Amino acid sequence: MKLYENASAPNPRRVRIFLAEKGISVPVVQVDIMKRENREPAFRAKNPFAQVPVLELDDGTCISESVAICRYFEEVQPSPPLFGVGASERAQVEMWNRRAEFELTQRVFLCFQNTHEFFVGRLQQVPEFGAVAKQRAEETLALLDGVLAERRFLAGDRFSIADITALVGVDFGRVVKIRPTSEQKNVARWHAELSARPSAKA
Repeated sequence: MKLYENASAPNPRRVRIFLAEKGISVPVVQVDIMKRENREPAFRAKNPFAQVPVLELDDGTCISESVAICRYFEEVQPSPPLFGVGASERAQVEMWNRRAEFELTQRVFLCFQNTHEFFVGRLQQVPEFGAVAKQRAEETLALLDGVLAERRFLAGDRFSIADITALVGVDFGRVVKIRPTSEQKNVARWHAELSARPSAKA
């Protein structure tokens, strides 16, 4: 088994945090995205979308997409449960993970892709779209501040993959100056608690 990743990319960090919480160690292969190794035929054979991370199982099966990789490890090692316990809690975790991904983290990524110099010449940038994505991400942070006023973690009282997804979004937001405001005390409390977990350094 091998995990193909890049140490500076946000999505592989989601998997690293998840594995750290599970106490699972997997051999890692670094993919240099600056040198476009992810665009080479050998890597595209593992993931035609040319994105990291990719988990390659011992039988050669390749799993891409961060959440799919995390689900694999949840099945392999259910404890501690990071996708919830029981039908209701699992549904809540799924709901909040999707919200964290699509309403926050993905918008941070879209802002980065459309406004940051890293992607100049790599893809067609639309700065106006990036600005809208930034605004929507900031609106989501305000919404999450209200949610976290009522609970310890995004999906309730138990740390979950939803928190991992949102943490990665908040941390990566610094690259494009998307940050919680000083008034968002609940997001700040939640972020400080998650950042203090050993897994946050994975």
